[in-house]
Amino acid sequence: MLARIAAGSAVNAVVETRAEYALKAADIADRTVGTGPLHGVPITVKEAFNVAGLHTTWGHPEFADHVANSDSTVVRRLEDAGAIVVGKSNVHEMLADFGQTSNEVYGRTNNPHDLTRTPGGSSGGGAAALAAGMTYLEYGSDLAGSIRLPAAYCGVYGLKPTAGVVPLNGFQPPGPPVLETEFPHLSSVGPLARSAADLRTALEVTGGPTNDAMYWELQPPRHLRLADYRVGVVLDHEYAPVTSEVGTALSDAVDDLARRGAKIVDGWPADVDPAAQAEAFGFQVGLFFALNGENPDFTSLAEVVEHEQRRMRTRATWQRYFDDVDVFLCPTSFTAAFPHDDRPFEERTIDGTPYAAQGFWISHASLTGLPAVSMPIGPTAGGLPVGAQVIGPFHQDDTAITFAELVAG
Repeated sequence: MLARIAAGSAVNAVVETRAEYALKAADIADRTVGTGPLHGVPITVKEAFNVAGLHTTWGHPEFADHVANSDSTVVRRLEDAGAIVVGKSNVHEMLADFGQTSNEVYGRTNNPHDLTRTPGGSSGGGAAALAAGMTYLEYGSDLAGSIRLPAAYCGVYGLKPTAGVVPLNGFQPPGPPVLETEFPHLSSVGPLARSAADLRTALEVTGGPTNDAMYWELQPPRHLRLADYRVGVVLDHEYAPVTSEVGTALSDAVDDLARRGAKIVDGWPADVDPAAQAEAFGFQVGLFFALNGENPDFTSLAEVVEHEQRRMRTRATWQRYFDDVDVFLCPTSFTAAFPHDDRPFEERTIDGTPYAAQGFWISHASLTGLPAVSMPIGPTAGGLPVGAQVIGPFHQDDTAITFAELVAG
């Protein structure tokens, strides 16, 4: 793994390693009985997680010399399960771009399928590392698709867990410790992996309240056979129209599901206005940044109350939908990985579609706090990965994970 990281400078996915520590830990793991489900597995984590002795910069030059003195909760739990954290993967500066990964501290990460294209952001380093064989498991974060979009663009699996399931302690820019947020739907941390089963293992060992993880258990999936699943399906929308290559891959995937016995239910849930929900999530993102020190005059208290009530009504609507449907399948993004674009954010487009439209398909699970898996469903004609998003019921993450596992065969 260390050799592959060293040889992968053109991808620039893993930006810091601790080789001596990792090799010693591997020797110890070889000589001892398994300490957990990840015993001896070498992994990476997103640069934004604190790992004692490694830099935490969030890609910002101001923090370039900051070294963490303690581990985040996620890192501690992964290591308690036996994992060996070999190093850290690249991020977009301050995690501020869901479509690309670049910063002044570590530079730009490229997609291993085509170095001229993006791996997505802001967890692009982790997704690229998985796709290039530089790691076996990665942990990232997802505010506006930062796990799911890179997973789709790099052809790996990524899970945004149910809101609040995985603690955020130690996932923060350098500075005084940040108290846990009461708005966990706005920021989640979760695993990226090369199989759906690995997502499950990672979630099982990292989920649960900070002090009471031993009492938390992942709920079992609704079904263990693909033919028992009722699958809601929407493959396109005018707000973020899918490209022809992505549309073909998605359509072929749904046809295959039907041939294998899954029950297909076409259309959005009743009473769901997808464009309005995407816009509502945009408000929530603005609120998140206001809560974290930007633009305190972003909105009024009355608007916050109105949007919070809307968000909870939306979650209830989706939960009613999942009374009769097991998972909802839609694009992760309207496009495959696109060429790097250094223009100002508001000037960027992708095949004529606004750059910000990448947020449309991921917004529905983000607004409601529902678990969502991005899974690879096959390449475009040009060999680029295409991802489909599987949204599951609240606190039924393993239903979405198991479905993705069954799809892969």
